[in-house]
Amino acid sequence: MNPQLLSLSPNNSSLKSRFTLGFLRALKRLNMQTSSSPSPPQTVSSSSSSSPREMCRRYLRIRIAADASMASAVGSRRAWSRTLLLKIRNRQFRSCNSSARRISMKKKCSGRKMKKKLKCDKEINELRKFVPGGEAMDACSLLDEAAHYIKCLNTQVKVMTRIADIYSAT
Repeated sequence: MNPQLLSLSPNNSSLKSRFTLGFLRALKRLNMQTSSSPSPPQTVSSSSSSSPREMCRRYLRIRIAADASMASAVGSRRAWSRTLLLKIRNRQFRSCNSSARRISMKKKCSGRKMKKKLKCDKEINELRKFVPGGEAMDACSLLDEAAHYIKCLNTQVKVMTRIADIYSAT
């Protein structure tokens, strides 16, 4: 593969560059692990098709590699990246469907203010489910982390699409 096709900056200081390099290294490690593991001999036709279970395993490994690469590229500056790396290290990545913590309303509101407050709390609680580590954040921090997390996911999709384009062209 030609590294120039990835259009990386030479200083590797951008988030996109750091993620791309980390993700490609992770994919290389996954490929080495897969090729070095003993497997029964396969014919050409059976090697191109895999069982649904094996495809799911590969999907999860690639997803974890992509998330770990993105969190590593961001570093420990963001709460979501620290949480994601901790979950991956503790092997609890697949069971991250934790329930959102409940926010108790300290003062009573009446009428329309009460309905607006409940709607806002409900939306904030929904957002907490999507941002890693969001369960422990206040609303302002959560919105800041969510914006950064979305930006990073967008970068991740662009890089992975570019890598897929490069490999499908060859």
